[in-house]
Amino acid sequence: MDTRNWTKVTEFLLLGLSSRPEIQPIIFGIILSMYLVAVTGNTMLIIVACTDTKLQAPMYFLLSQLSFIDILLTTIIVPQMLVHTMTGIQTISFKNCITQLFFFMAIGSMEGHLLAAMAYDRYVAICKPLHHSTIVTRSLCLRITSTSFVVVSLNSLLYSVLVSQLTFCGNQVTHFFCDITPLLKLSCTRPVVNEMLIFTEGAAIVISPFFFILASYVRIGAAITRLHSAAALKKAMSTCSSHILVVLLLYSSVIHMYLQPSSSYDLEQDRQVAIFYTVVTPMLNPMIYSLRNKEVKDALWRFWKKI
Repeated sequence: MDTRNWTKVTEFLLLGLSSRPEIQPIIFGIILSMYLVAVTGNTMLIIVACTDTKLQAPMYFLLSQLSFIDILLTTIIVPQMLVHTMTGIQTISFKNCITQLFFFMAIGSMEGHLLAAMAYDRYVAICKPLHHSTIVTRSLCLRITSTSFVVVSLNSLLYSVLVSQLTFCGNQVTHFFCDITPLLKLSCTRPVVNEMLIFTEGAAIVISPFFFILASYVRIGAAITRLHSAAALKKAMSTCSSHILVVLLLYSSVIHMYLQPSSSYDLEQDRQVAIFYTVVTPMLNPMIYSLRNKEVKDALWRFWKKI
């Protein structure tokens, strides 16, 4: 390719969910409604987890951290998307685009690490119930979350720096926010280094929590099988079902979006999957935990009566 035709990109044009102007008000209303539900539900979970005396176990501390991450994740994306949809001005500066990419990747990766910590808590609670209070402590949870945050931040910084050094042959991003895949598609040359990192270092950061969760539930399943007790199975399912459902919601979309070569991506389909990951899942998580966890449900009811 003739490098003389390359120009420095100073801003990107985010094409949004749809180019049809007649459905923009519908998109705005739906996304705004889901965003408000997500923020409200997760905020209520944070409040009850921090203030209710019956929810002071490490599991609920991790749940409050997950809710906080969900609020950050959807807030990084949705307000800007709503402004672009309402005003029709869809440009974003190069600097702001890379900044959004950094925070999106860091916060998104952090969610998987929190779910892995919650899986470890469930494993200890079921397989080593007598030692649960001494093994899984709030200080351990704080160390896990702080270490995970440092790791995912360094990983996101690496990706952001590499993307910022690319030369782009165009500035129209087929997405509603600055994600790594559509940006790589705009590169004038195939970003081999970036793709190698996605499948090596990136996969290790993003997918390793999933394998840890899977291993935890294999151990839990083996422990329950040895008990030969229907009551134990019922208790374990009631304890873990909410967490399993949230894990499936998260990783089904993550694996689809990122663990394939950029040449085989369908960006139109990925926009729909991204809505599920950035808006729908943060909205559903507090509903799943409040409806399927009796302690959380009771705490929310006590909080509602106080109001």
